[in-house]
Amino acid sequence: MKDIVIFSGSAHQTFANQICEHLGTRVSPVRLSRFSNDCLQAQLLTNVRQRDVYIIQPLVPRTQEHLMELLLMIDAARGASAAQITAVIPHYSYARSDKKDASRISLGGRLVADLLVTAGVSRVLTMQLHSPQVQGFFSCPVDQLTALGVLADHFRATDLSNGVVVSPDLGNAKNATQFARLLGLPVAAGSKRRLADDRVVVDSIVGDVTGRHAIVLDDEIATGGSILEITQRLRDFGVLSVTVACTHGLFAGRAVERLRANDFIDNVVATDTVPPPTGWPELTTISVAPLFAEAIGRIHQGRSVSKLFQGVDPVYAPPTAPAGLF
Repeated sequence: MKDIVIFSGSAHQTFANQICEHLGTRVSPVRLSRFSNDCLQAQLLTNVRQRDVYIIQPLVPRTQEHLMELLLMIDAARGASAAQITAVIPHYSYARSDKKDASRISLGGRLVADLLVTAGVSRVLTMQLHSPQVQGFFSCPVDQLTALGVLADHFRATDLSNGVVVSPDLGNAKNATQFARLLGLPVAAGSKRRLADDRVVVDSIVGDVTGRHAIVLDDEIATGGSILEITQRLRDFGVLSVTVACTHGLFAGRAVERLRANDFIDNVVATDTVPPPTGWPELTTISVAPLFAEAIGRIHQGRSVSKLFQGVDPVYAPPTAPAGLF
């Protein structure tokens, strides 16, 4: 990894260290300080002139603090004449603000994309955006990784007999179908209406789930409202057990308490794009740091990133895979 420099903000330093361990390098030091007027300042403590810089920072709570850290580190790298600056954002939280679904509402997904490009970012590396169209908000290249292959590897080591993959809503049904193909399982989806940030209603289930063991797949779990609602509907429809899987396990507010209190959920599986909560033995955390390390290596060497997912993309799915909803 000659001429590569990796920095990390304060959001998820363990994840950055794991990436560097796989790359055979170390996280370079950065000084993040705060003035008496509460303004942040970032200073990179390694020479980056004409070097390939990667700044690892998921946008997780405290989201605004971590976003500002990232912008300042990008600006510092640009001012120090870095050859290329890649923002590695495992969780891009503002992807949820991707459309005008109310009068006079802001589009945070596009605004933050503009801020990153204005700060000087050359490329963005992220995972499982809430909406694929968010890639179009950026005026720089965006590589979006997927955790479906890593999650599928985990579940292949379990008993999948009489299983079904369930999406909490129709919007995520395409990912659920892709995941079901990887596991050779049928797929179903809930018909969901969101009444508030933490309040949803699932009216019905599309697909046959009765008498099956369900794997509920979502891209992100925040308050856990959608998961609890779909779990209740699955119980009503005669599902035998529920395992929950997601890419981004935020588990905000009382989410951990609420999910642990649900006796119908056997296990929760999430990746480490977000720092996992402690003291939750039922949570299985799967690391995607090796995947990000491989992607960084490919970007640095000018190799294809998409080839990482030839066995995951539905174009390359086995011809015997079961038909899904899409």
